[in-house]
Amino acid sequence: MLFAERFHEPIRRGVITVTFRHWKHPQARTGGIYRLFSGGFIEATEVEVVAPGDVDDADAIAAGFDSAQELLEDFVGFEGDLYRVAFRYRDDVQDERARLAADDAITAEDRAAIDDRLAKMDGGGRGPWTRDVLRLIAEHEGTRAADLAERLGRDVPHFKSDVRRLKSLGLTESLEVGYRLSPRGRAFLAPEAGE
Repeated sequence: MLFAERFHEPIRRGVITVTFRHWKHPQARTGGIYRLFSGGFIEATEVEVVAPGDVDDADAIAAGFDSAQELLEDFVGFEGDLYRVAFRYRDDVQDERARLAADDAITAEDRAAIDDRLAKMDGGGRGPWTRDVLRLIAEHEGTRAADLAERLGRDVPHFKSDVRRLKSLGLTESLEVGYRLSPRGRAFLAPEAGE
């Protein structure tokens, strides 16, 4: 789950403990651990579908808004169910992906392992795509996923799934808007770019 950066510090202080999301399918589960892109994690303690009329001012304040009306105005025109996700901040979780992403000292063995994983992803029936996505993110850091997906002729959910697969290798990082290559991703692409 992504949060606007203005929410991160209040989340860390325990001031914000709830978020509301419009989803066609649930994107969080009770007990799930989710990383804030600025560091740290939240753990979902309750995930439930709610009716907009059931959202009260106390929930809205716990979500970082002044009132239920202000919160609900953010959801005008969205499709899907309204989910209320209660969570707690966790600073004791180790993020292996973040550690991997920060490691730009790629050995020949690391490069061969990444090449092998990308080749397997590319062999899924639609042809090579992994390096196209990496290069696109490198050239358009911080660009909305919808705009990147359009450039590749992909729908947004499948494009985001592709990026998550690359993120699992430590090659990309999520931003408040869009993505960027991680230090590991930049180091991996550098020889191919002739740097």
